[in-house]
Order: sequence, then structure tokens, then C-alpha cells
Amino acid sequence: MATQAPTFTQPLQSVVALEGSAATFQAQVSGSPVPEVSWFRDGQVLSAAALPGVQISFSDGRAVLSIPAVTAAHSGRFSVRATNGAGQATSTAELLVTAETVPPSFLQRLQSSTVRQGSQVKLSVRVSGIPSPGVKFYREGAEIQSSTDFRLLQEGDLYTLLIAEAFPEDSGTYSVVAANSGGRVTCTAELLVQGEEAVPAKKTKTTPQIRHPREEKVNVGVETPPLLGHKTPPRVPPKPASKSPTQPSLIPKAAGGRQQSPSPVRHVKTPTPVRWEELLIFHFWLEFKYF
Repeated sequence: MATQAPTFTQPLQSVVALEGSAATFQAQVSGSPVPEVSWFRDGQVLSAAALPGVQISFSDGRAVLSIPAVTAAHSGRFSVRATNGAGQATSTAELLVTAETVPPSFLQRLQSSTVRQGSQVKLSVRVSGIPSPGVKFYREGAEIQSSTDFRLLQEGDLYTLLIAEAFPEDSGTYSVVAANSGGRVTCTAELLVQGEEAVPAKKTKTTPQIRHPREEKVNVGVETPPLLGHKTPPRVPPKPASKSPTQPSLIPKAAGGRQQSPSPVRHVKTPTPVRWEELLIFHFWLEFKYF
């Protein structure tokens, strides 16, 4: 486990006490391992024998020294020292014992405020009085106890309620009561915590989609043969019979470009290539002839 030198997260605060009343010093210290705590008065180690009636305790990092009934002889400079293997730390404060009683009064009062959700909030007062007044914070009449979310801090005569993260449910009326044997005073303020407002979505115009006509692919340089409908081809009337004793043969006898036999009437060296239209006409002519 890593070691850590002692640190006072809440140091001692000076106390003004009326003679015969109680006086208390408190400090919060952290460190690892847990430090040992010693008390001193005017530089001398403090013990029950040296100061009759004194009560000293240390638990969960909180060091407390209490004197049930102070006298003028108790006035002085009090110190607490925390020590462990990693180092030490010291905090010091004054005790003033007086026979005069001064009722508490606010040197700085609570201020109303409006904050956004999630903000840190500080509600502070500054109080004077003899003996030192006890100060308590309330919300809607209920006393606030110090916790992780609501921390109660004191620095001399300055008392603060620290809200680490405010939420709308923390809104309300806050009050502070300061009291001692000479009297009691109260001040109040309003806290408003605004929640997160929903931002309306911006309206956007809907742009109609333009449908482009489909482009037909055209193969350049390739002839597309005409589409023939499924119709019965027309019947071709027969040609009149030729007076010639012989009929020229128009049908090639063999594929592959072979030459035909010469006609007895005239000599044909190379037959003209027959187109498919002529073959189709000739086919229907023969069918009509021999039908």
C-alpha cells in the first residue's frame, strides 16, 4: 500500500468562549498509514494532567479537543500535530476566554441565487459573537447534515454550505441560525436550480427526390438485329413457268462455299451469295407449287 503524508483537510478554527461555557477544537486529517495525533498548548504537550477536564479523541480522521467549562486560564494557542512514517502536519488556532457576552450577528448574510443544473453552489455567512456562536444550516426547515453532497465548512467566522452538484430538487428556502448564550439570529435566502431545457429540433425542408430516366446502354459498333414479330409470313404467288427447257438451280447443294455444277444453258463461274430473305421466299414458292 502506498504511503501518504498527513494532510489537514479541515484545519482548526479559533474559538471565542464565554467564561464557564464549553469550548471545542476540531480538525479532519488524512494520511496513510493512519497518523498518530498529539495536542499542544502554547508549545507544550497537552495532557489531562496539564489541563484538568480536557477531553481528547481521534476517530475516522477527526481529531477533537473539548473543554467542558473554560476559564481565563485556558486562553492560549492550541495546536494539533499528525504524524506517520511518510511525514507530519500541524494545525493551530487560538482560544479566547471572556466574561463579556456578545449576541451573534451576521457580518455577511445569505444571498438568493439562480443557477443551472449541475452547477456548484456556495451559500455563505459571516458571523460574530461572544462566545463563538453555533451555526446551523436548514432547507425548508430541515437541518442539513454534512455529507459528500452537502459539505459544511468553517474558516474563522465564515460558515459555508457547499453543494457539489445542484439539481432542481435542491431548490427551496435555505436559512442559517447562529446562536450563543447571548442570543439567536436567523437569515434566509432562496435557491433556484433550473433544469436542462429541451432544445426543439429545427424543421428542415424536405427536398423532393428527382427521378432520373433510366439510361439504356448502347453498344457502339454492334448492329442490333431487327425483332421479328411472330406473324405468319405472306404467301408468295408462284412465278409463271419458264419456257426454258431447264430450270436454273438456286439452292446450293453444299455448305462451305463449294461451287455448283455448270448449267446446260449458261456457265456461272461463282454463284452469288444467297441472302436469307431470298431463301425464305423460295421456300414458300416451292411449298405453294407442290401443294
